[in-house]
Amino acid sequence: MKLTPQDTSPPVALLEHVGQQFGATIALRDISLAIPARRMVGLIGPDGVGKSSLLSLIAGARTIEQGNVMVLGGDMRDVHHRREVCPKIAWMPQGLGKNLYHTLSVYENVDFFARLFGHDKAERELRINELLQSTGLAPFRDRPAGKLSGGMKQKLGLCCALIHDPQLLILDEPTTGVDPLSRAQFWELIDSIRQRQRR
Repeated sequence: MKLTPQDTSPPVALLEHVGQQFGATIALRDISLAIPARRMVGLIGPDGVGKSSLLSLIAGARTIEQGNVMVLGGDMRDVHHRREVCPKIAWMPQGLGKNLYHTLSVYENVDFFARLFGHDKAERELRINELLQSTGLAPFRDRPAGKLSGGMKQKLGLCCALIHDPQLLILDEPTTGVDPLSRAQFWELIDSIRQRQRR
């Protein structure tokens, strides 16, 4: 087997003997894995086995109880590394439109996230227009997020996650509850974004 530059890069995330517990329920037990850089990787398993807990640890959204979680070259227990690396990670949590503000318009939602990352007005306009065009949401820019279909909410959630051009994108069941056509369009969109970033 011939190794590509992707295969020889350090992993984007490295977990060693990770454990997580909620009360008496053990969500994760002794999990060790390496997630290669520049790859699309899926976690597959039945409901309730800890996939979301694992993703939230990698995203820096949950406190590490046991083991080591290294992301983008540093220890996620280290406050300074977390402060530096979390803005480089985009995490779309499970649930249709969970990261959206339903009374804000499509445009206002993406603009809100762009402002959080300190983009100036010109940069915000450029990135928002680019993302809305690429997701097919441009004609709906003034529609409240709460009035969107499930597939459109997920596309908007993706726009909000991508506004700061993250180094690591974590999607937690992004097409659950979405119709088959929207599901196919969503994954085509993810693939096209990955292809652009490889150039």
